[in-house]
Amino acid sequence: VQLQAYGGGLVQAGGSLRLSCAASGRTFSTYAMGWFRQAPGKEREFVAAVTWGGGSTFYADSVKGRFTVSRDNAKNTVYLQMNSLKPEDTAVYYCAAGGGYGSRWSHEYDYWGQGTEVTVSS
Repeated sequence: VQLQAYGGGLVQAGGSLRLSCAASGRTFSTYAMGWFRQAPGKEREFVAAVTWGGGSTFYADSVKGRFTVSRDNAKNTVYLQMNSLKPEDTAVYYCAAGGGYGSRWSHEYDYWGQGTEVTVSS
């Protein structure tokens, strides 16, 4: 599975962005998908995950209620809708495939996209 994340950019605090992650390969629908982020000087952290069928979603406490993860298996794409963005959301965002049942642990994901940068100005 090859993953390509896009949709990042510069946005003011309180604004919204939608990230997308397009996957190649016919096995996309068999993988849980996760979003992670890494801010400058910090470790990569879990943001959100969705199970293979989209029936269950999981979020980091820091984004719960503001971000929504979803997927369209017919389009081989997973999305991360980000609302009420804060400066502390500034990071490079990565999508990943694997993750068992929507794990929050990065080592449980087998495939990673290249990342898309999100900058939230105050």
